[in-house]
Amino acid sequence: MTRPIASPATLIPNVPGQRVRGFRTRILVAMMLLVFGVTVFAVVTADRKLVATMQRDLERTFATELAAVQNAEAIRHAALVERCRALVRRPRIHAALEDNAIDLLYLSAEDELRDLRASDDESAAAPGTLRARFYRFLDRTGQVIRPVGNETAGTLSRKLEAELALPGLSEAQQVGLVPTPDFASGVTEIISTPIISTETGEPIAALVLGFRPLAIVPEGQMRTGLWVDGRLHMLAPAEPLDAAVTAELRDHLGKVDNGSFEVPVHGIPHLLFFHRSNPHSAYAPAYEVSLFSVAPFAARRSQLRFQIVSVGSLLLIGAFLVSRVVSARLSAPVEQLAAESERSARFSADASHQLKTPVTVLRAGLEELLARENLTTDECDAIAALIHQTFRLSSLIDDLLLLSRMDSGRLQLKLASVDLAHLIAGALDDLSAIPEETTLEILTDVPPTLAIRGEPRYTAIILQNLLENARKYNRPNGRIRVAARRSGELVLLTIGNTGAPIAPQAQPRIFERFHRGAMGENIPGYGLGLNLARELARLHEGDLRLVTSAGDWTEFEVRLRAAKPADS
Repeated sequence: MTRPIASPATLIPNVPGQRVRGFRTRILVAMMLLVFGVTVFAVVTADRKLVATMQRDLERTFATELAAVQNAEAIRHAALVERCRALVRRPRIHAALEDNAIDLLYLSAEDELRDLRASDDESAAAPGTLRARFYRFLDRTGQVIRPVGNETAGTLSRKLEAELALPGLSEAQQVGLVPTPDFASGVTEIISTPIISTETGEPIAALVLGFRPLAIVPEGQMRTGLWVDGRLHMLAPAEPLDAAVTAELRDHLGKVDNGSFEVPVHGIPHLLFFHRSNPHSAYAPAYEVSLFSVAPFAARRSQLRFQIVSVGSLLLIGAFLVSRVVSARLSAPVEQLAAESERSARFSADASHQLKTPVTVLRAGLEELLARENLTTDECDAIAALIHQTFRLSSLIDDLLLLSRMDSGRLQLKLASVDLAHLIAGALDDLSAIPEETTLEILTDVPPTLAIRGEPRYTAIILQNLLENARKYNRPNGRIRVAARRSGELVLLTIGNTGAPIAPQAQPRIFERFHRGAMGENIPGYGLGLNLARELARLHEGDLRLVTSAGDWTEFEVRLRAAKPADS
């Protein structure tokens, strides 16, 4: 059967240049994506290393400055503790307490503690000295023994004196911080040292001394402060912080005794570190706060990041230019191959078209010759055989032209819903019309309604080639079986036939063009049918495979997409 084909002008549009440009563009895009990915990876890796290095530098600098402050505080605190212990061992103080001469307590302490309290002047108790702002005694219950007529103990309000009281005495020193609005710093560090009886060995009182907190001005970016009674008192420098910083610090305190977090101060990033200054103390919790500015590090990091991004951008631009050159060189062989393929496709199309005309003329001449009345029977048979060969030649030309279109990518199918059962019935009718020397039994197992997603004309070619193959390679009085069923989103069509099997060593090559095994030496054909059927099946988003060929049975399976409601 001759298949209608389009003219070469229709089959071979002028698109090779577009395809080559598309290939070159794809190479360029792929190389640019690779270069971009490598550049981004390098930039991100360098940035991470930069951040890690700067973080280590920041932590080292912060730890150095914080250690300097804490060491100074530790030395001063140790000196204060030792001095308090020496003071409570003064004999006159012990005598007044053990003899219960409470009215003589502050009078006796006036002489014993004279060198501790010079005056009420704030400068007399400057930070770094061991001069006390005030002192008080606590009785056995931890309540303050108020001085009467004694100015050397320091003037305190009753509210502040109440802050000095303890729920009870213990043998351990107690350290705390109390708010003192009367003083410039607003905070006073207090140390309560128990006075132990020489007779019973139990605490009989306690001496509470108040000192000005140590306010060290760090050389670097650190600021220090104290958290007392729900308020933050900055010491060095003594500038108040934003309410937002205070609120965030309040959220963290009480949950842990030590911690750190980042916080902006007046728009400048800072690292805030806090730790409790009086753990295990009976006084209210107090915290030392350190603020470390990371603005220089952030500025340096931004500068280095800008340099990294700038270098990465230059590398990216350079890589883009190199990629253009490389992609052009890589695509040159493809362009040459595409040009040769285009010339080959044009030659195949032109040759096929040019061959069809003389074949048609030859067939017409033979048919006219066959119509003469003076021909013998042998002459008529010979001319009829020649006419049959012209039909075979036309079919071969059609197949070659169709393969040429598929090879060049110019065969575009418009897939829609196709009634496969109807196509099978039509193909079997065509097969039964072919005169055969022997009778073939044809069995079918096809649902009455079975729709696929395909193109009717080319689906019919798949069926015709497979059925023709099953007919030619069948044995006398053999059998052909056609079955179809739906499996999920696929329709499976199987066509099997009796006859000699395909040799195992030949089976991997049966879909090659012009390949014909030993079993096809005496059977007419050109070795294109199976290749054409498989290529068309793949264009239908399916496939064609050999299921089995052994004994007396050979079977092929075509996988096609089942039609969806949208394909109707």
